[in-house]
Amino acid sequence: MAEEVKLYGAWGSPFSNRVDIALRLKGVDYKYFDVEFPSNSASSIIKYNPVYKTLPDFVHNESPTAESLVILEYIDETWKDHPFLPQDLYKRAQARFWARFIDDKVKDSHPLHTLVMSLS
Repeated sequence: MAEEVKLYGAWGSPFSNRVDIALRLKGVDYKYFDVEFPSNSASSIIKYNPVYKTLPDFVHNESPTAESLVILEYIDETWKDHPFLPQDLYKRAQARFWARFIDDKVKDSHPLHTLVMSLS
């Protein structure tokens, strides 16, 4: 059985873009679905991410994963080639710190986040 990988994202979203880049770096074949707001395709957000109702949403063999940093960890652990994080534990911790720092600073100021939150 072939693997089925789908990414539901939004053009211009740094969170969707990071997952798109990760899949390309790992060489994973996937289908990308651009979700426009507001639209009927936004129902996929509620289906795959009913808690936060945000993008990106990642679906691997019909099992959904939400939140871009969690998705990146899943991708890195599923496809072992070209690991994202350094082997050194201190450097790995530093990379996680900066990833979360960027999330905290970008998320609340990004226009797509504001729009999605206004739709919930």
